[in-house]
Amino acid sequence: MRVKMNSNHVQNDQTRLPYSTSGHALRFRFIAKAELAVACILTASSIAGTALAQTTNMPNSKAAAPSETAKKNVQKKMVQVGTDTDNKRTARPGARAAKATTLQSDQFAKFENLRIKGLEVNLPGPADSLIQDKGGIRSALAEIGIGYIAWTQNTFVNNLLPNAAKSTIANQLYSGQNPTFYTLNYMMVTYDLSRYGIPDGQIIVGTEQQSWTWQPGGPDRWGINTIAYYQTFLDRKLEFKVGYLMNSYELAGTVVGGNPGANVFGPSSNVLYQGGMNFAPAPTPSLNLTYHFDDRLYNKVSLQRSTSPDGVFAHITANPTGLNWSTANAGILLLDESGYRNRAAPGLPETWLRAGVGFNNSHYTNLAHPTQPRADENSLYYVAADRQLWQSHVHDTASRGIYGGFSVMGAPPDLNKVSQYYEVRLYTVWSGFAVDAAAAKGNLVHRDAKAISGTYTAHLGPGIYASLGLTYIDHPTSITYTPQIGHALNFSASTSIFF
Repeated sequence: MRVKMNSNHVQNDQTRLPYSTSGHALRFRFIAKAELAVACILTASSIAGTALAQTTNMPNSKAAAPSETAKKNVQKKMVQVGTDTDNKRTARPGARAAKATTLQSDQFAKFENLRIKGLEVNLPGPADSLIQDKGGIRSALAEIGIGYIAWTQNTFVNNLLPNAAKSTIANQLYSGQNPTFYTLNYMMVTYDLSRYGIPDGQIIVGTEQQSWTWQPGGPDRWGINTIAYYQTFLDRKLEFKVGYLMNSYELAGTVVGGNPGANVFGPSSNVLYQGGMNFAPAPTPSLNLTYHFDDRLYNKVSLQRSTSPDGVFAHITANPTGLNWSTANAGILLLDESGYRNRAAPGLPETWLRAGVGFNNSHYTNLAHPTQPRADENSLYYVAADRQLWQSHVHDTASRGIYGGFSVMGAPPDLNKVSQYYEVRLYTVWSGFAVDAAAAKGNLVHRDAKAISGTYTAHLGPGIYASLGLTYIDHPTSITYTPQIGHALNFSASTSIFF
């Protein structure tokens, strides 16, 4: 059972590790008209293998998932009441439903074309930022075609139980075993090329800095998160994006309702990251092509340099700046996603169906035969659906209401520690090869765990969020454990500020 009280708070699917749970969930989310926003989530779950949001085994567990939030994770909305007026997804330029649901005052509408294009997440707009347009700086930059978004997230986690088996940070096994602090900082700048006659043309350059007291959670790095060129063709039927990309924000829809600020402890899928998908702390050279058959049907193909087949920790350690073309044993990841999506409009509930497959020719270690030379290629698949069941503010904010959704993901168990992923909320199956191998070495192993968590997030003002959380986890470590590390009661405090 997992209970969470939550509202909009920034979560990065790239840097917060996911929970691995099975069962079902109800998510109730209410956002008042006042600045304080509160939500409640009730989740029944059984964590298979580990509560990955809290744990890793350095460095091998990084092969299963990025340190979040990864963030990013599949995180899908089961039931939601409320949304944020200003946190709108940057849709395909000119898409009919997107125009119908975007409410912007004249003061901020002029910045719309400068927001990052090609994403499937809802990064807050200028209206929901600390600076907004104070002093006219944002307007002055917009006059010469420059837009920007910057944000910082700072989080503290600590296990409150007296038998938490505290150790040195070097021997720490999960986030919160010792007091753990991390900071994630982003700055992204856009330049409008449509002023030169390039349809929807845009250049995006971004940097990401992160620092952790517990290195397996990160590790520390400062480097790029995006260097991209974007434009459209064929009367906006074809979107083209190339450069160093973070595809966790552009494929599969891995964050709750498309909003990376939705959860404190929300689950996300290992399958995509262990399969080589890039993300903010680990961007790689990529080419994305999206063809829109109409305003709803689309197909998206991504050809990207894979992240390290040894996992996120190994990749970031080998390439902290993100500028290297490749890392050891990394090949090419091909992803293809087909979907149907209509965005919410008055009287038109939102529906999003998508399915994708991926093939990776990187050299993976075979978990059934770990001593053999690397030679194996990897693959993955996913199917997901979301539906708006009820609109609470039909005329002014059609996207507010109640949503339902599910997702299924999979990967070969001989190459991936997480081989199956089912969500309504979330269920994860650990590779039997990985568990059996750990047991054969004389380790204590577990195939499931249970977690219950509660968080409270306040929207204190434009661009300012603060969260408090409490999470109980049975077996907080990955696959292997010791008798002294059987339970955790993690207290979490986090702030997120957009500029």
